[in-house]
Amino acid sequence: MKTDFLPGIDASYHQDSSLYTMNSDTELLGYFMHVLHKDDVLDIGCGQGALLIYAGMHKPRSLTGIDLFPEVLEQAEKNLQANGMQAELICSRVQDYHEKQFDVIVCNPPYFETEKETLKNDNAYRRAARHAENLPMEELYISADRLLKDNGRFFLVHKAVNLQKLIVLGSEHHMKLARMRLAYDHEDGKAKSVLLEFRKGRCPETVFEEPAYLNDRASMQKYMDFTNSGK
Repeated sequence: MKTDFLPGIDASYHQDSSLYTMNSDTELLGYFMHVLHKDDVLDIGCGQGALLIYAGMHKPRSLTGIDLFPEVLEQAEKNLQANGMQAELICSRVQDYHEKQFDVIVCNPPYFETEKETLKNDNAYRRAARHAENLPMEELYISADRLLKDNGRFFLVHKAVNLQKLIVLGSEHHMKLARMRLAYDHEDGKAKSVLLEFRKGRCPETVFEEPAYLNDRASMQKYMDFTNSGK
């Protein structure tokens, strides 16, 4: 068990290395999402609770996490409790969840789509986190559309090369692109990840934010401002 603090915030975080662990995309998405006090928040594939803790720093009305493995949710609950937070944690595929709708949905989904078993991780936890066999991109958008309230926001991080497909899927499932931010390893590299905010219903003109550079902590944290989270 590794004890650490979540980057950018004063929150302890314990990661079991035998499960899937957070990465730079988790951190970027934690900074990128906007959460208000009145919001009900859902994290799809919540893992050990990192994004729930980032969201919880904004003190929303409620937190809900969905994941496939009960032992992963047990660790998420411990992390939440260690930071004075609580959430409803549900062991389920999001495709099978129909209980309520949310103001905010956040997801760092599995990126890789392949039918070759030899390319998939032998560790069941890491396989679920990396390979989209349990959560294909189309089914993620269908679920987000179903579970978002009118005017709700869907925050997503994915591989930058999939940007066009991600935007098209949003449009096909009643969500418009509100904000976008690209992330790079360094200034001279190619875009690695893309952060997207979709809105269901009315949406102002899309905002294209300054890029984040993973080797520059200031650019990583630039948009994180918990003091204004209640506005």
